[in-house]
Amino acid sequence: MCGVSLPREPRRPRPPHNPGVRDLVEDKRRWSLPPKHEDAKQGFRGWHERGYLPHRDEPGLTQFVTFHLADSFPASLRSEWEHFAEIEDDREQRKQIEAYLDRGRGECHLRRPEIAKLVEENFRQYSGEGCGSQSRAPRYELRAWVVMPNHVHVLFKVGTVSMAEIVGAWKRHTGRLANKLLGKWGAFWAEDYFDTYMRDAEHERKSIRYIENNPTKTKLVLDPKDWPWSSARFRDEFGLLRL
Repeated sequence: MCGVSLPREPRRPRPPHNPGVRDLVEDKRRWSLPPKHEDAKQGFRGWHERGYLPHRDEPGLTQFVTFHLADSFPASLRSEWEHFAEIEDDREQRKQIEAYLDRGRGECHLRRPEIAKLVEENFRQYSGEGCGSQSRAPRYELRAWVVMPNHVHVLFKVGTVSMAEIVGAWKRHTGRLANKLLGKWGAFWAEDYFDTYMRDAEHERKSIRYIENNPTKTKLVLDPKDWPWSSARFRDEFGLLRL
């Protein structure tokens, strides 16, 4: 019986491998406490990397996470983004990559209301919920979000589930449903993600402003509250999030 040859999954366009990220993470581990045994059992890894970006995954941190569609770094435009790996400063690298994403490269599937809606609803579904019927501690607490045409920003406080597991679950679930709507297969989201933990209340306020003003910055709307896939529309006159 002859075997059937299945088509290969297309290779994901992405920023180049970052050779300095391992040294960066090792430096950060030197002045940070390792994860507690009980936290490590729950999947929290502290400072770590997967070859591209540094991550700090610890319970209780409020994290600003960005992830993007797999085709938002088109291979045909490699000359536009391959220099990002040469930027040593992590904040500057993230700033430039986010500016690149705001140009709207790729097919921008998140422009489709039905796909943007399922992504937003997935964020909101488990915010404040515990991991089991006996647990009151929340998985995470949403603080702000925006679904842009080819990427997503989310600010949330980590609870009982590691950041890596939360983001991985978001991407797996929404990627599967989005591909079903599009009639596609293969990678919907890019492989890695950016995360920055909030150092203090002012850092968090600035991050919320950045997230919710992203649609106005890219001239998609004039008022952040007019963007239909953002936490801005749920804020009251005092700036409090009312879900």
